Amino acid sequence: MNGTDEAAAERKDMAAQDWPPNIQAVFKRMAPASRYLGLEIIAADQTARTVEVAFNAGPELCNMWGGIQGGMVAAMLDDVMSLAVGLDLEWGQISPTLELKVSMLNAARPGRIIGRGRVIKRGRSVGFIEGELLTEDGTLLATGSSTATFVTLKKKEKSAEA
Repeated sequence: MNGTDEAAAERKDMAAQDWPPNIQAVFKRMAPASRYLGLEIIAADQTARTVEVAFNAGPELCNMWGGIQGGMVAAMLDDVMSLAVGLDLEWGQISPTLELKVSMLNAARPGRIIGRGRVIKRGRSVGFIEGELLTEDGTLLATGSSTATFVTLKKKEKSAEA
């Protein structure tokens, strides 16, 4: 088995585990932006509405001074908070971000970055989430908060052919 086949088999094994639906969806078909950021799911606690992920950040995420560009840091926080708020969504539901606030506390550098997200409050149609990014040794890089809404996608109707 080559490296690509092994990675596909590992994703299939991860998706088969007893993960919440939104986490299973990531293992089945990761969003291109998440793949670009180097997203790796570490843990998800549906009851506590918390997630822990890692981003394997490469030099392609950096600015000309060698730090990870701020928009990439914001995208990482958006990913981790979206995963947290999506923990109790059903298949066919999504949680688009309505608002995102990011505070950059220390320069993020290429390498493994740990992301943690937690739901602060979830209502019927809106959720409030917090997240943080840290180095592996625990240095806090950035914090974020977001507001998300909940949307049920409509199934596409098949058109009748004449």
